[in-house]
Amino acid sequence: MESVRADEGPVKAVDQRALAVSVIDISADIRRKSLNDTGVRPLSNGVLEILRVIESHPGITVAEVAARLGRQFSNVSVQLRELVAAGLVTRTRDAADKRYVALHPTPESQRIKALLEGAWADALAAASSRLLPEEREQIAASLPALQRLAALLAEPE
Repeated sequence: MESVRADEGPVKAVDQRALAVSVIDISADIRRKSLNDTGVRPLSNGVLEILRVIESHPGITVAEVAARLGRQFSNVSVQLRELVAAGLVTRTRDAADKRYVALHPTPESQRIKALLEGAWADALAAASSRLLPEEREQIAASLPALQRLAALLAEPE
């Protein structure tokens, strides 16, 4: 199925279901194949998502994390305690309003983030090396659109 845009001509429709399944499969396989090489204690997907939100938005509150992830405040709070206990997140109370608690990643969290992202990139590079050159070019050309799509999906609902 194709649609037509006045500025660019026909645009091939994306099979959204196939794209979603591929993204989920790639994500799961990257995490599985890269964990052994990092020496990092495995983090559940839920905890990792919370950590990534805090790293992307230092100073965010628990309520804001919950809203961004579409989760219950109490569930995020429980998982957040795990991150604090592991030394990956700090909580800072506002001096003017003690109810306000800002969340920040620690240097250890940032070290782990860099380590994991490097391992994920290595896993992708190993698999990508088995693709045809034109397939690697297609993936490279789609990266800006995928990054924009990720940003749109990350917006709070």
